[in-house]
Amino acid sequence: MKKVIAGMILVLFFGCQDNDVRVSTDFTGNETVYALQAGSVYPIGGTATFKEKKDGSTVVVVTLSGTEGDIQHPVHLHLGNVGSPDAAVAALLTSVTGSTGKSETTLTMLADETVVTYADLISLGACIKVHLAESGPERDIILAAGNIGSSMSAKSSGEIAVCKSE
Repeated sequence: MKKVIAGMILVLFFGCQDNDVRVSTDFTGNETVYALQAGSVYPIGGTATFKEKKDGSTVVVVTLSGTEGDIQHPVHLHLGNVGSPDAAVAALLTSVTGSTGKSETTLTMLADETVVTYADLISLGACIKVHLAESGPERDIILAAGNIGSSMSAKSSGEIAVCKSE
C-alpha cells in the first residue's frame, strides 16, 4: 500500500510539472553593437550595445575594459561623428562605474524631449563619448568613443573632438 501511495505522489508531482520552458523577455531580439575605441592616452575601449524593448524603449549598455576604482565616468550621446567639434549632447546616459566598466540606460527620449525609438537611434547620426570626469579639465578627456547609426559611414580624420561645454 505504501508503494502505491508513493507511486501516486510521484505521478502527481511529475505529472503536474510544466515541461514547457518559457523564457519571458521584455526585448524584441533586435540588437546593434558599436565599437568604442580609446579616445586618449588611457588604454580603454569597449562596446555600446543598443537593445530594443517591446515597450518601444531602448536599453543602451556600455561595457568598457581598462577602467577601475570608484570613479563615475559620464557617458554622452552626441549628435554628429566623433570628430565633430562642439557636438551637441543628444542624451545623457548613465555613467560608467570604474570598478565594473559598465553602464546601462533605458532611453525613451532625447535631451530636447523628442521621443526616440530603437530604429531612430540606430539611424541617428551620432556618437557616444565616455568622459574621464564630470567637470574640470578632466571633463575634456575622452576615455572611449565611437560612432553610431548613420555616423558609422561618416568620413572623419580619426581624431576624437572635445565636446561642447555646457
